[in-house]
Amino acid sequence: MKHSGRAIKAALKLILFSLIAVGVILAIGVFAVVAGTFVLASVSVLIALWILFALFTLYFFRDPNARVPTGANLALSPGHGKVDVIDTITEPLFMGGQCQRISIFLSVIDIHVQNAPVSGKVVFFKYSVGQFLSALKTECVTCNENVLLGFEASEPRGEKIGVRLLAGLIARRIVPFVQQGDEVTRGDRISLIQFGSRAEVYLPMRARIKVKLNDHVVGGETVVAVFE
Repeated sequence: MKHSGRAIKAALKLILFSLIAVGVILAIGVFAVVAGTFVLASVSVLIALWILFALFTLYFFRDPNARVPTGANLALSPGHGKVDVIDTITEPLFMGGQCQRISIFLSVIDIHVQNAPVSGKVVFFKYSVGQFLSALKTECVTCNENVLLGFEASEPRGEKIGVRLLAGLIARRIVPFVQQGDEVTRGDRISLIQFGSRAEVYLPMRARIKVKLNDHVVGGETVVAVFE
């Protein structure tokens, strides 16, 4: 599948940077030993903390292949997490008015790679700067840094589906894998949000929602709506 391995590359980059930082601290510690003030036990603690960080980072950036369901006119969850909002809103930038919204909270133990909800083309891409409020708060949608992706589906042809990726209190980086004009297949990897966040999917009013509040959905696998 497209963009396989990009999440683990991001994890390895973070681990490398942290290792460099540990090396600098240990180098300072060696100087402190010479000065007679360095405690050897602190080296073991520092190394142990780095190992724990490295293991957590590898776990956090895990990225299994989605088991994409077959079937016509399906819209899949773009993210992994808990559905905590299902409502109707006005989204003027891409949807052009009233639409249905499914909002998914991604905790730090969820997978943070996002997937294309439909096959089609990315016809809209907008990055907006903002704050980093807790993603647990629904008001973060209007305040936080975010990326809005608009998909024109190939099935049903021409149907609009929007996905908004939101940074959170800990999540400070959204890494899109796609740009405007890219073609995607249902379930393709489309982005990565680092360390806790929220993903929303915007659907036309005629779409029939197939999930309910507090459902745990799987990106690229769970059917969130069907077009009839």
